[in-house]
Order: sequence, then structure tokens, then C-alpha cells
Amino acid sequence: MRILFDCRYTRIGRHDGISRYTAGLVTALAKRHPVTMLISDHRQLELLPELPWELIPSPTSPGEPWVARTVNRLKPDIVFTPMQTMGGFGRKYRLVLTVHDLIYYRHPTPPRDLPAFVRGLWRLYHLAWWPQRLLLNRSDTVVTVSETTKELIAEHRLTKRPVHVVPNAADMPELAPGRAERTAPETKSLVYMGSFMPYKNVDTLVRAVALLPEYALHLMSRVSEAERQRLRELAPGAQLVFHDGASDEEYAETLAAATALVSASHDEGFGIPLVEAMTVGTPVVVSDIPIFREIGGEAALFFEADSPEQVAARVRHLEEDGVWAARSAAGHAQAQRYTWEASAERLLTVLTATASRRKR
Repeated sequence: MRILFDCRYTRIGRHDGISRYTAGLVTALAKRHPVTMLISDHRQLELLPELPWELIPSPTSPGEPWVARTVNRLKPDIVFTPMQTMGGFGRKYRLVLTVHDLIYYRHPTPPRDLPAFVRGLWRLYHLAWWPQRLLLNRSDTVVTVSETTKELIAEHRLTKRPVHVVPNAADMPELAPGRAERTAPETKSLVYMGSFMPYKNVDTLVRAVALLPEYALHLMSRVSEAERQRLRELAPGAQLVFHDGASDEEYAETLAAATALVSASHDEGFGIPLVEAMTVGTPVVVSDIPIFREIGGEAALFFEADSPEQVAARVRHLEEDGVWAARSAAGHAQAQRYTWEASAERLLTVLTATASRRKR
């Protein structure tokens, strides 16, 4: 079985969520079966494993709907892509597409780093369900990263194709021996990892930390000066620490020293920061939404998304005797469910079954 893995969504210089999913999954999959990567820029190889690769056009090029003409020449049995938008007109191979979430139907603002014409198409695409159905039904199999999204795909009848869950996982730098098994937090700090888009609801976290005067809220992602000033004025008493894009090592150290990872998001596709925090033994205090229930399980503490008072109460609960240590241990155990090795094994099963249908 000749497998091509679409790695064209790998970022240049630094991973985002899709890019990490790509690199983590292709690395683990290649340990189980030969894989050839598809890239669109040689610089992407810096963040990818040393595997055979082929250069094809960018997924944001106008010719993407007909990219199969190029891929056909590589004679694959099956192609896996970590997105749902890979062109398939005229393909002579099996195609497995990925849907990470349906967030942009409810929050239609596209990622800012896309070209202008792609941002326009993005908005049009998410105005109705039929474009998604058209794309997914042109595949042979669909993969998604969570049971929550799989249920939403079924609810909206987005595809007639089989849907399988291949979860995300976390890549965290190694900590000092025993660091993940600590029984008390090292600092009175809270960590938020994520963007500042409105649905992320960072305002609730800022208001909550103002109710916790001895705690500092570390905001790890890049942020504009205007947004930074707005958040400071939102709750002048809050201790806010802006890292403005921390390195992986800085993020891991800040997270490992923290009392909790916090998120008040109204909507998520997965929740990688939860897995990252639980991996290093830091409890998670998060909004009560279905995907966080799935990822955090019994280890997480939940609050109503728009209640800073509940956020503060959950953090105070962690100060009670034995609570922090119990949540830390439970989170560490929960994180073991999400590994690239387990996800790659699931994906290989999906690819093998899909390719075999073609042979019959």
C-alpha cells in the first residue's frame, strides 16, 4: 500500500495546531508503514521528520481543485490529508479527508494569515453546509479528531462516508525527573494558551484573575498592542503577564510551575492545551463545553463560560488540602489517552481498510 501524507499545511518556522497534528501523526505513522510526504515549500521540511517527500503546488493556490492531476503521477494507493479542502477532481486513488471542527460555522472570522482571496472564499464556504457536504462526499473516508466533532458531523448530516476519530496529542519538552509528579504548585499563577478571538472569551479569565489578587494570569500567545491595552483596562486590578508568543520551552516551564491551565472558551475543536497541561501534571480549570468534557474527563474542573466568579471559585478549590495533588495525578493519567502512537495506529487501520475497499 503506497501512502501519501499531505504535509502542505506545515507552517514555516513554527507550528500551529494543524501543523503539529501533521508532524506528530506522520512521524508516528512512518514507524508503522512506509509514508511519502507531500510538501509545497522546502522550508516545511525543517519541522517534519526525515522521510521521502514530493513537492506539489500549495493548498492555497487557485489550481488546488485539480491537484489530483499532479498527485496521480505519483501512483499512490491512498492519500491522507489533515484538512478537508484537498482537491480530488480526476483522482485515481483513495482519499481520506480530515475535519477538525465546525467552529467557523458559528464564528466565521477566518485565520488572519491566509491570503485575501482565500479569506473571502473561507467566509463564503462557511455560509452554508452544502459546500462541506460536497467536499466530504467526494472523499472515501473522513477522519476527525474527537467524538464531539464526529457527533456534530452526524447531526448536520455532512457526509455519507465513514467517519473515524483519530485524536490530537501533545508535544511537550522533557521536564526534570519527577517534575510531573509534584504534589503542589510551584507558583500562584494561571496559564492561558490560545488566540484572542472573541469566542475564546479571554475577558472572563481577566475578570476572574482580578478576583484572585495573589494570582498572575500568563497569556502565552502573540497579541496586538491594542488588545493588550484593552484587557488591561478591562480589569485594572488583574495581574496580567503577556508572553507575546512563548517558545515551546518557555511555555512548558511556565505551565509546569502554574497552579492551573485555564480556558473560558465558548467553542473548541479539540483542546490541545488541556492535554499539554495534564501531561506535565498541571490541573485544568475550563469552561463547561462538550469538547472539554471529552478531553478533560474526570480530571478537569469546570465552570460556566461567562462566570468569572466560578473561575475564581474553582481555583480556590485547588487550594484545599489534597485537591491540587489529586487533580494533578488524575490529569496525568487522563493525558495518557492522547499519544501520537495511539493515533497513528488508529489512522493506519483506517487507511488499510479504505485502501482494501478499492482492491475489492
